[in-house]
Amino acid sequence: MTTPATYWHETDSPVGRLLLTAGPDGAITSLSVPGQKGGRSVQDGWLHDAGPFRAVEEQLAAYFAGELTEFRLPLRAEGTAFRERVWAALDDVPYGATTTYGRIAARIGASRPAVRAVGGAIGANPLLILRPCHRVVGADGSLTGYAGGLERKTRLLALEGATVSRPAPLPATPR
Repeated sequence: MTTPATYWHETDSPVGRLLLTAGPDGAITSLSVPGQKGGRSVQDGWLHDAGPFRAVEEQLAAYFAGELTEFRLPLRAEGTAFRERVWAALDDVPYGATTTYGRIAARIGASRPAVRAVGGAIGANPLLILRPCHRVVGADGSLTGYAGGLERKTRLLALEGATVSRPAPLPATPR
């Protein structure tokens, strides 16, 4: 059985170089950034072709220019049923807004102890920016991990005009 072709293309953005992949049907399968935890890298046998990525490049340019608030692209991320539910819930977080891991867990009907698993699923999101995992913050409103790095997360949230509180660091405990 032959594996379906994977197409790839790189493009520049205000948050660095982006690696895009798509299946033969044109659905975007990943958007990765250099140094991304769990990010993709070009593999032998992948086909370099800018053609399948024209729409995503246009929409990313409009997003970074502040002119687009919702991507309308065919996306296909494959994961466990749990991860796919979490990723689908990310699609419902509006531009310029933030939510918490706990709210995502509640939205998909996961128990309170499953919040850590929700965090793991969000961290494994293969479609950075397009599927807005950067809009998920800690329960106290603080910035938390982002596979693309906290600097990129901060820039994306600032671009969207999202307000994020960063609690003051706790004083050192005397010894």
